[in-house]
Amino acid sequence: MDLMIDIGNTHTVVGLFSEDKLKHNWRLSSTLLRTEDEIWAVLTSFFKNIDFQYQNITGIAISSVVPNLTLIYDRMVDKYLGITPLYINAQLDLGMDILYENPNAVGADRICNAVAGKEKYGFPLIILDFGTATTFDCIDSNGNYIGGVICPGIESAASILHHKAAKLPKIDLEFPEKIIGTNTDESMQSGIMYGFIELINGLLEKISVEMGDQPRVIATGGFASLISTKTDRIEEIDLELNLVGIHNIYKRNLA
Repeated sequence: MDLMIDIGNTHTVVGLFSEDKLKHNWRLSSTLLRTEDEIWAVLTSFFKNIDFQYQNITGIAISSVVPNLTLIYDRMVDKYLGITPLYINAQLDLGMDILYENPNAVGADRICNAVAGKEKYGFPLIILDFGTATTFDCIDSNGNYIGGVICPGIESAASILHHKAAKLPKIDLEFPEKIIGTNTDESMQSGIMYGFIELINGLLEKISVEMGDQPRVIATGGFASLISTKTDRIEEIDLELNLVGIHNIYKRNLA
């Protein structure tokens, strides 16, 4: 089986693939406080729950946007599995051209989303990822990655507002019944949640015009399901997109 690891700013997701199918996946917090031994202890507890023998892992690929965590996972893989992992970057065979001014500046997570999105949904395509940041990644009618948009994530925006404004509370990230809030919590929820809907719809409209096509819109990330209830622009939600992208790239680049 192949072990795919997606290291994000908030969460790290690991998945086991067999015969090109994602069989199991788990989510950990992305914390620098864990050592390689502690991470391995967590993973082996996951494996034990499904009666999986880690000796059956034959390949590993890592997508990371947190360099310091990459080092910890690298030490863990070397110490306990003795396998050299494939690290996702723009220099690999991706099955598409990266038409960014500096392809190496594109985050590994965005690359993986684009690769999996193209292979699964075709092109032109816009992929929305609702994570620590909200990203729009665009694949043109030739199947190439042409760039995108990076915005604050919903949770990030709410946290900044709470910490920067002394009297604004921490709120639950849910849609209030009305736009006009009658208390501070509802007012903040309206501004953040409905504000993001307007941001999403507005940017999708402008991106589509600029691309000159009618791209499909696919969403992934923790808030994709919630946001999709308030916009008809998202055609499908795919929460496994990033792991599938890592595995697709891994298969393409096997020696």
